[in-house]
Parts: sequence; C-alpha cells; structure tokens
Amino acid sequence: MYHNPVLLKETVDGLNIKPDGVYVDVTFGGGGHSKEILSRLGAEGRLFAFDQDLDALANAIDDSRFVLINENFRYVKRFLRFHGIKQVDGVLADFGVSSHQFDVAERGFSTRFEAKLDMRMNQENALSAYQVINTYEEEQLRQVFAQYGELRAAPAMARLIVEHREKEFISTSTQLKQVLKQFLAPRFENKILAQIYQAIRIEVNQEIEALKDFLEQMPELLVEKGRLSLISYHSLEDRLVKRFIRNGLFEGEPERDMFGNFEVPLKKVGGLIMPTKDEIKINNRARSAKLRIAEKA
Repeated sequence: MYHNPVLLKETVDGLNIKPDGVYVDVTFGGGGHSKEILSRLGAEGRLFAFDQDLDALANAIDDSRFVLINENFRYVKRFLRFHGIKQVDGVLADFGVSSHQFDVAERGFSTRFEAKLDMRMNQENALSAYQVINTYEEEQLRQVFAQYGELRAAPAMARLIVEHREKEFISTSTQLKQVLKQFLAPRFENKILAQIYQAIRIEVNQEIEALKDFLEQMPELLVEKGRLSLISYHSLEDRLVKRFIRNGLFEGEPERDMFGNFEVPLKKVGGLIMPTKDEIKINNRARSAKLRIAEKA
C-alpha cells in the first residue's frame, strides 16, 4: 500500500503552478503528489513522472496530460528530451524510501521483517544488500557504515561482518542482526539498526550520487523563475540540497568577484518547512521530513 504523501499541500504550493506549465514529479511512488499537481493544471498543462521501482507502475494515472517514465531520476534530462522537453516550470522530489517499499517484507528495506538482504529500489539492479554485505572488502564496508550511516562503531562492525562471512554468508536480515547484536543495546536497537539499514540502502541504490547528478541538472532544466520543491529525510541528503541551493556546489565555496559577490543558479524561497504534529500523528513517515523550495534565479 502507498500511504499519504508527505507535506502534500506545502510541496505542491511551492511549485507555484501555472495551469499551462510543464512539471516533473521525479519520485512518483503512489502518485499522491502527481494527482495534486494534475488537479491544479489546465488542459494545456503537462506532467512527467519518474520512478525506477516496477511496483510504482501499477499506480500510473489515466490522464492525457500525464506520462510515467520507469527510470532513475538521475537521468531526468535525458529522458525528458525523448519526449521533446528541454525545460520545465517546476520539479518535485520526495527522496528516500516509499512507505510501500518499507511495508513489503521481501523487498528487505524494513528492520521489522525477516527478509533476504535486498534493498534495491530498482529490482533489476545487479547490486543488492546481499552483495554489499558479502563481497565488499572490510575497508569498503567501514566507509559505507561511517559515511552513510554515521556510525561510530563502523570499523568494528565491518571487521565482524568480514570475520563471520568467512564461515558462512550473511543472507537475511535476521542473520545480519545476529552478527551485529553486540552493537544493538536494547535501548538504542531501533536507532542503530535504522542507521545500519540506511547506510546499506544508500550504497545499494547509489542514492548520494543520484541526488548530486539530479541537482546538477536543475539549473539548466528549469525555466527562469522555475521552481524546485525537495523533501529530504536524513541529514546527508538535506545538507547536499541546502548547500546546492545556497551556492550551487556540494563542497567548497563559489568564486567571488572583486567585491566578494558570487552568482548562484538558484535562490531559496522561504525557509525550511517541516510537518506539523498533526501530520506526523497521521503519517509517522513524515517525522523526519524537511522541505526546501528554490527558484531559478
């Protein structure tokens, strides 16, 4: 089941929709955001949506103004060109894992279920959580846990996994928890597990690289005054989004002129938007959501 979209009104409001505009929802999922965009478009408006997950295709909307593209959003410009689209009026992205992906046990995204180590958003990808855990060198694993899970015990976790798999491969979520049980103190078990799963998932789906590729295409893809509405769920994503909006780079500082000024392709619109307590009550997934809106300068 695909749950209610997070920050629905605020995210679509952020696009400042023109009835005859061209918009893109790069994380289609259950189609909640897309339906809201379509409800605000006129007969001449168009909406393109992206989702790499085959399960999302079942939610395609029957509307002549709508096209669903079964691809990773890191290729957004390339696939829009196939449809004759070079620039758009607005782009919406709701990053992270959909409720559906968390709720289907066999996809392996949730810490709640016994499942094979998978975590692929695109079921046709070669790299799965099983490959990461069973074939990565100790140093690669340490980097994944440290960088993407921000886990202090990353070196010890990597060492333990490598030692264990010399005896037998680790193929299920239960086995992985068993191997790492010394790090899962009852009080912090859920938090640590969430960080471990996040780290593996980001590596499997190359989420940080995909996000950077996507953001770098936005200045060229958006028309002047075109809008970006972006929801992040963890600090790694949000930092990249915030920095890119602020200075058009992911690290370092932009070049300044002799007066200390610098030009940026985007400018932020309003401040950080977070869900209300009421929304979090209805939809627990919203609790860590952060919405940032930007406009092409």
